[in-house]
Amino acid sequence: MIDVSILVLNNVVPAAIADASYVFSMVNEFMEQSGKERPFYVRLVGLTEEVKLNKGVFTIKPDVLLQDVTFTNLVIIPSMTGDALAATYLNKDYAAWIMKQYKDGAEVASMCVGAFLLAYTGLLRGKQCTTHWAYANEFRYYYPDIKLVDEKVITHQNGLYSSGGNNAYWNLLLYLVERYTNREIAIRTAKFFVIDLDRKEQSPFIIFTGQKNHKDALIKQAQEFIEQSYAEKLNVEQIADNFNVTRRTFERRFKKATRNTVAEYIQLVKTEAAKKQLEIGRKSINEVMYDVGYADVKNFRDVFKRITGMTPNDYRNKYNRE
Repeated sequence: MIDVSILVLNNVVPAAIADASYVFSMVNEFMEQSGKERPFYVRLVGLTEEVKLNKGVFTIKPDVLLQDVTFTNLVIIPSMTGDALAATYLNKDYAAWIMKQYKDGAEVASMCVGAFLLAYTGLLRGKQCTTHWAYANEFRYYYPDIKLVDEKVITHQNGLYSSGGNNAYWNLLLYLVERYTNREIAIRTAKFFVIDLDRKEQSPFIIFTGQKNHKDALIKQAQEFIEQSYAEKLNVEQIADNFNVTRRTFERRFKKATRNTVAEYIQLVKTEAAKKQLEIGRKSINEVMYDVGYADVKNFRDVFKRITGMTPNDYRNKYNRE
């Protein structure tokens, strides 16, 4: 039987705990109905005998205290609310235990912002991970030695799993179900919970707002210039000249401050502007392309698809009700 430990974190998202527990419980029922043994033994594990959440609106009582769990097969780190770093600090006492369980052969799965706690353990160093796209820039800043693939819904590498934003944890749970049981049970579980089983990208849901949580005033001005001038054909050399710095210095400072090259940032801004027009407007793809400063259809389509995971036409069909 697979021992599953769901951590009752401080600042945890209650639904993440409830949904994870429910999924594994239903899989146990499905397996029993198929004449097979229940595969999962699920426990809520906490540091204290009860955890109050949402200013006392919710109270969760763990089944067992962390100190009493000496062995488990699978550790679930649920989503956390609020400031990601503050939430990680509140739960730092879990880190050593998670590391020990992994060293002893357990697998570890983080949901959404729970990736910050998994990253804090050091287990992800040099590996891939995903998290909620809204926290991606912050994650990259504090954990530069982890390869964040925030366009992905889930990642799996060396017994370490992660999921993207909010409801992406359903895809992670289904992935774990399939890994620990079989495809047939995973499909049955997906149908029961009405979840798209094989969703792999969260790129279409990402909203680019620019990374301005840095202290380089010149680069902030350059970012604002790009965001206001996205309809023009922007040239890195000209932008650098506009702010009286050499291109090399400008590119170096821009990458350090935003963690994007200037060219990448321009593409992200133009694509975000195009997304908004495709969501609410009636313009043709070509009209939108020209409005955001592209003149070549193939180039526009390639950049748009690389960033969003969808073609401009597919994106419009998905979001534009008109």
